Amino acid sequence: MAKNTSGRGQRDLRVKVKTARGRKLSSTLWLERQLNDPYVRRAKADGYRGRAAYKILELDDKFRFLVPGARVVDLGCAPGGWCQVAVKRVNALGEKKGKAVGTVLGVDLREIEPVAGAQTYALDFMEDDADAQVKEWLGGGADVVMSDMAAASSGHKQTDHLRIVALCEAAAYFAFDVLSEGGTFVAKVLAGGAEGELQKLLKQRFTKVVNVKPPASRSDSSEKFVVATGFRG
Repeated sequence: MAKNTSGRGQRDLRVKVKTARGRKLSSTLWLERQLNDPYVRRAKADGYRGRAAYKILELDDKFRFLVPGARVVDLGCAPGGWCQVAVKRVNALGEKKGKAVGTVLGVDLREIEPVAGAQTYALDFMEDDADAQVKEWLGGGADVVMSDMAAASSGHKQTDHLRIVALCEAAAYFAFDVLSEGGTFVAKVLAGGAEGELQKLLKQRFTKVVNVKPPASRSDSSEKFVVATGFRG
């Protein structure tokens, strides 16, 4: 049997991707990062639709808002990884005997591949009657509104920051309309200085507002998550 004479174990091996004709360097670097990302490998092994599933898992491990029986709305739910996590945690499939059965409702601008245990709809949550439609589907108010949405990148850091803060503010106003008293709002933002008004807005409506960067968020990313608990109604 051939011996490993490199002096390195398997865990130190890194996949290198060569730049192919017609492929930009940025695309090559992205592909290389994906292939070497432990969360990407874990997602495949665990059956999640993307590494982002671990962000909501880690946030819920810390704040415990996805409890059995909870009614959850996932805004911009594609590709469905957050819905997959929520289904398990709120017991939407009734697999945890003796525990309350929750509801998971995902909305996105486009239809997504069905998620077992979740209801998914093509809906623009910014439409005037979207909140009423969601409450009708839920059969009442929501306990959790969560969002991993990000506006399309323009390549300009400050512009992208402003866009995602605006998107998060829109999600917050939607949450105000559909959350039940005591509910939780979780959303992605980008650090950059323009989120102060959003923080002020949330602190007026919730008893506690914190900013968190879960371990699953890449260290070179400016993303963070705002977790607002105790909706005042």
